[in-house]
Amino acid sequence: MRLMLSLVLLCGVITQAGRPPAHASIAQVAWIAGAWTGGGNGVTLEERWTPPAGGAMLAVSRTLKGDRMVAFEFLRIVERDGGLVYVAQPNGRPPTDFALTEITDGSATFENPSHDFPKMIRYAKRADGTLEARVSDGGQRAEAFLFRRTP
Repeated sequence: MRLMLSLVLLCGVITQAGRPPAHASIAQVAWIAGAWTGGGNGVTLEERWTPPAGGAMLAVSRTLKGDRMVAFEFLRIVERDGGLVYVAQPNGRPPTDFALTEITDGSATFENPSHDFPKMIRYAKRADGTLEARVSDGGQRAEAFLFRRTP
């Protein structure tokens, strides 16, 4: 009985820590590739993603306020252990990994429950051709960014 109770409690801890990684290949997120621009109120956001090759996609992101860069980020999505990992390096900081936990034909959700913020990053292609990037704490705190493909 104690063993059963311990296993049930352990499963609860694993579930609270985050969903298990999803299996996927880099080709399944190829729709993210390209140059994307968004923003408003004097702020411009840019993300430029390479097409999938060698098990990875690479990106650079920058945030402009007026004619001044106020933030940048190095990003990558890599195949690892049968799944995908989103690796973020904002402003040149050490990399933080987010494991793919859910994937559909038009969305990919990456999570790292031990990270401060964000804990979840989700990219979704929308019917009008725009790309939505959403970061959240997995609860009420969230920010969404809408991008349009740039030539």
